[in-house]
Amino acid sequence: MLPVVPEEVDGTRRAVLFGPPGIGKTTAAGVLARRLGLPVLRLAPGPQDTRVAYAGLLELAMALPSLPAARELAAALDEASGEPRPSDHAGPALRLRRLTAALLRDAPAMTLLVDNAQWLDAASAAVLGWALRLAPELPVIAAERTWRPGAGGHWCGADACAVRVPALTAHQVAALLSPYRPAPREVARIHALSGGNPALALALADAAGPTADPDGGDDPVLPPTARRLVGEWLDEVPDRVQELLTLAALDDRPDVELLTRLAGPAAGNLLAEAEAAGLLEIGQRGGTLRFTASATATELATRLPAAVRRALHARLAEASHDSVRRDRHTALAADTGDPRTARHTARDAARAAGHARLRGEHPLAAELSLLAAERTPREDTGLLTERALTAAHDAARCGDLRRGRAAARLVLDHDSSPAERVGALLILLDASGQRLDGADELFAGAVHEAAGRPDLIARILLRRAIRANINEGAPAQAAALAAQAADLAGAAGDTTTAALALTMQARVQRILGSPDAETTLDRALSLPRTSPVPANAGPEHLAARHALFDDRPDDARTALLPLLVQAERAGDAEGTVDVLRSLAEVEIRAGRCGRALDYAARAQTLTDRAALPPGPACYTSALVEGTASRTDLALAHARRGADASRQERNRVFLSRNLFALGHLLLVTGRPKEALEALEEVRTLEELQHVHDPTVLRWHADLAEALIALGRCDQAHRLLTDAHRTATDLGRHSALPALERARALLDAAWGDYDTAAHRLTDTADRLLHLPIERGRTLLALSHTERRGRRRASARAAARSAADLFTAHEAHPWAEAAARALDRLDRTPADGAPGPRLTPGEQRCARLAAGGASNRDIAAALTVSVKTVEATLTRVYRKLGVHSRVQLAHAVSPASASASAPAPE
Repeated sequence: MLPVVPEEVDGTRRAVLFGPPGIGKTTAAGVLARRLGLPVLRLAPGPQDTRVAYAGLLELAMALPSLPAARELAAALDEASGEPRPSDHAGPALRLRRLTAALLRDAPAMTLLVDNAQWLDAASAAVLGWALRLAPELPVIAAERTWRPGAGGHWCGADACAVRVPALTAHQVAALLSPYRPAPREVARIHALSGGNPALALALADAAGPTADPDGGDDPVLPPTARRLVGEWLDEVPDRVQELLTLAALDDRPDVELLTRLAGPAAGNLLAEAEAAGLLEIGQRGGTLRFTASATATELATRLPAAVRRALHARLAEASHDSVRRDRHTALAADTGDPRTARHTARDAARAAGHARLRGEHPLAAELSLLAAERTPREDTGLLTERALTAAHDAARCGDLRRGRAAARLVLDHDSSPAERVGALLILLDASGQRLDGADELFAGAVHEAAGRPDLIARILLRRAIRANINEGAPAQAAALAAQAADLAGAAGDTTTAALALTMQARVQRILGSPDAETTLDRALSLPRTSPVPANAGPEHLAARHALFDDRPDDARTALLPLLVQAERAGDAEGTVDVLRSLAEVEIRAGRCGRALDYAARAQTLTDRAALPPGPACYTSALVEGTASRTDLALAHARRGADASRQERNRVFLSRNLFALGHLLLVTGRPKEALEALEEVRTLEELQHVHDPTVLRWHADLAEALIALGRCDQAHRLLTDAHRTATDLGRHSALPALERARALLDAAWGDYDTAAHRLTDTADRLLHLPIERGRTLLALSHTERRGRRRASARAAARSAADLFTAHEAHPWAEAAARALDRLDRTPADGAPGPRLTPGEQRCARLAAGGASNRDIAAALTVSVKTVEATLTRVYRKLGVHSRVQLAHAVSPASASASAPAPE
């Protein structure tokens, strides 16, 4: 289990760690105790000890049997056990206090750890509390369930630091569950169900997964181990609190006002008890309630017999202050055994779903639409199919695959038309988003239903094209399928599908470097659309992406902002994430770092909340965080995105996350690790026949990694090929980064004048891209410094620092500040510093870049002993004593353009 030790308790000698069962109190207490560096004496009272006076003291005495004071305390406890009520007799109690204090004084240096301290008997707690006041230097750690800070002094000391053990984050849950190799969406589901409780997360992962509710409802049933853990957690609060929580569990958005109407004035105190036990959180605005672990709500609902559940829904309907939710509870309270009642219930639920849809509450609309479909009598076939398709659409909008599948089954299991049956299957494919791997049966079923209908076949071919590009890494096949879909849809008069197919065709044509990409996109933009399309699938979004590729960020932003409004109003979670990601990439390219961070955070939050595949949002977060905030967080995002995309078999975002990872490793001074990631990017891009160098700009970073490791000839060939491709395709936006890398190569070969001239020209071409201009100026500063032109180096570094600071690119601003600091610490202008020979320079650069002596020997074609001797001379000349100091004294080639260090 992952130890999560609250930062607040580090360095304290008295700590109380509290939290619900399974949160990791024992693990955290053990880690904290080991950090104190003393032997640990662990007491672990059990439930049976609570009512046994002095059971805790006896355990303490028996744990130190070699001490005379321990034997004396044990004897005194035997005598005290004969007293009918020891607490009423001052004499025995005072003697026990004196003996316990003596025992703690005579004990060897140690840390006292009391686990499950909620079961420490009151008599022992009272004596320990008194004795510990006389031993202020003794470290004490108590781990218990529901002790409340501020509710009174704790027995381990009035100055004890009491903190709740925090829940695991989504990243930590993913690491905890890594032996199970769950899919990323399963990690997101388990994190939400467990609320980050490690034991509960493991119990959920260890089971095959929740099964359907035996009564046919929507609530899943937790696996037995998870039910036991949640039951222990609920047992920490009285029955009245559990009853109120049950009502909250049956509402999709409970709040204090609703529960107060049901339970009266006592609701506030009952909810406070639940909050203190860590079962729920009460929002500051509007008093909304959220279960810490959604599994708690699941368990509370599952416990209810069907009749009791309906009765509680009826109470909630009466108390609800929201008309749509009142209709929801009324539908769930109805007895569907009566056809007439079922028909009325279905009608009301369908009406309420419409109201929820108009308000933008798409998860609620999906639930109500499915309720309407499920309660529609089977003889009303047409109405049932219509409502089921509506439910499938509503579920697709919010990524609710479970309800989407249930709605699709209703369509497929009844007498419906081919168009309706194909529509249901395609809705499922669309709801799956980028999780199209494993959808063979859905495609096969759709093809069977679409026989003889070109318009339907076109829609299927379009989804196959998407799958070929994302999951199979076959853009050429995707382009052919999209073109075929466009032709069939156009012939059938379906201009909406034709526009979407042409958009897909243009997307992969750009990837393949086809000159026809813009013409195809223009055709898509010119076609009228008779029905709405997802904001991220239409030609307008692709046009914005092309503007970003071509370094026209303002044009891209202008096109994207209306699409964001469209996606959010439609409740399209995946579409909203894609538009937010595009906006984040546009803003970071334009140097508007604050806006980029906001868009990236919104995309990441929505991705996690909607359990979407994390690869796309992680890629964008890695790019934005690495430029604007913290490189350590950026690296975590890139690694998570790469792992998730690899599991999802999403080759497109595997390449992108590996590119982000390689770039970040390069800028944090780890060229050898960067080279490994970037070489995999090159392999993936070649396998996918990606020819356009502006779609994913990995070429310059790979060249920098090669230069840093002394593989200059390989870097030269790569840069020459990439430059030729970009020029032939007219992709001039790719050239500045390639020129910057070429300048690093010039400097590596000792031609500082050419390198400086090339970097100056490149910086002048990047006035509209401030971050890229700053990176180029920083590279110029390093180059001028190595060419012994310190005044020019300082001017370039100052300009770079000013740009990065003005645009809030914090890691880069810190890198520029470090460059200025190095310049200030070198000899004054005109005073030559230590001169290295060309061979020493190459050896020093490789060592500063992280290469081992063996790697340097291989790169320079010399022996390891020669490398050792050369580095000895370099250390002596530069006055350094380690590779860390060398990295500051000698700028590795990769650092010329990539310098931020980890936070």
